[in-house]
Amino acid sequence: MPTFKYKPYYGWVVVASFLVIGAVMHGLNQSFGVFFKSIGNEFGVNRAATSTVVSVQNVFGSAISLVAGWSLDRFGPRIITLFMGFFVGLSLLLTSQTHALWQLFITYSLLFCVIGAVYTTTVGTVSRWFDKNRGLALGIACAGAGLGSVAIAPFATYLIASFNWRTAYIILGLIAWVFIIPLSRLLRRNPGEIGVEPGGVKSGSETSRTKPEKGRRTQLIGFSFKEASRTRSFWLFAPISLLTAFCNFLVTIHIVPHATDIGIPAIEAATVMGVIGASNTAGRMLVGRVSDIIDRRKTAVFCAILVAAAMLWLIWSKELLMFYAFGVVFGFSIGGLDTTMTALVGDTFGMRNIGIIMGALQVNWGIGMIIGPAVGGLVFDVANSYFIAFLMGVLAMLVIAMLIALTRREAYQSKFINNE
Repeated sequence: MPTFKYKPYYGWVVVASFLVIGAVMHGLNQSFGVFFKSIGNEFGVNRAATSTVVSVQNVFGSAISLVAGWSLDRFGPRIITLFMGFFVGLSLLLTSQTHALWQLFITYSLLFCVIGAVYTTTVGTVSRWFDKNRGLALGIACAGAGLGSVAIAPFATYLIASFNWRTAYIILGLIAWVFIIPLSRLLRRNPGEIGVEPGGVKSGSETSRTKPEKGRRTQLIGFSFKEASRTRSFWLFAPISLLTAFCNFLVTIHIVPHATDIGIPAIEAATVMGVIGASNTAGRMLVGRVSDIIDRRKTAVFCAILVAAAMLWLIWSKELLMFYAFGVVFGFSIGGLDTTMTALVGDTFGMRNIGIIMGALQVNWGIGMIIGPAVGGLVFDVANSYFIAFLMGVLAMLVIAMLIALTRREAYQSKFINNE
């Protein structure tokens, strides 16, 4: 019998695990728009008040992302992901039993906020496992954000139509436990835990980039958080993250209510989320790979301009096919933008403290998540239209394109260092 010496690089197991974890977590998070009207009608509140539930959750989630970044650098992704999976499931189960709006602020806004750690944990871990193919790996790992929308938003709509929103949340909470908790056990902090370097080269081998002396181990290095925070690029990445989240969650939370407002049936409106999710997945993987080959900044600028164009199209969309066209362009380009910017942060600051750096930038993302849904709800309540809110999304993306063009790669001594 022939023997095969080739052993798949474990980094791809980590990527696949985060792909599924992200699909469940992001899908649950983004499905709130499907529950939006049911919850508002149940408790007799307007859209601004209902949006506040998400906004408060994002306030806590922003703080969680920073804590997750710090914890990732010290304890690794296993315990963080296990913690997230347990509390996300618990949050949805308890939310199904609420009978007043104030209770949602405890069961959903407070407990569900642990989901703020998923992005930081994913990109901070995957970035450490890859060097040459970082864009592609991040694109695949983060594609769960799109796959979750494809699968969970329509599934949640079906559950609400077949049963009610409370039963739907019970089922989704159990799904969180079944998938996330077991997959957390497959995660590893970095290649050093299994004796290899990013890309799968065995530490100390002839093909390795460095040859550590016996008894030493190879670690990725880069900026400390303090050093990174003193650079111009860091303070450009911060508003880019905020404005991207503003636009992303403005659409995610309000696209289904907006579509139903103009006469599109709820089931069909929910499929727009599926289109956005599918194209988001494609954008993350394809654009992520392209960014490994050509300049990441140019790729990101192009994606930001495409998002702006899509938002303009959305303003004038009145039919389902127009919404589908919007979903394809918006999902593809914002997925590509997010993945490219994540890889660019790793290129800029190195891997030594990527967790806390990404966590700090994720705080700005969280602020954008708070502002986007709240502004959308407030604008609608005042003007009975999303026109101004969507126009703000167009302007936000044009500002992002300008800020990306101003970033630069910061220099640090080397990619690797040998430590005792």
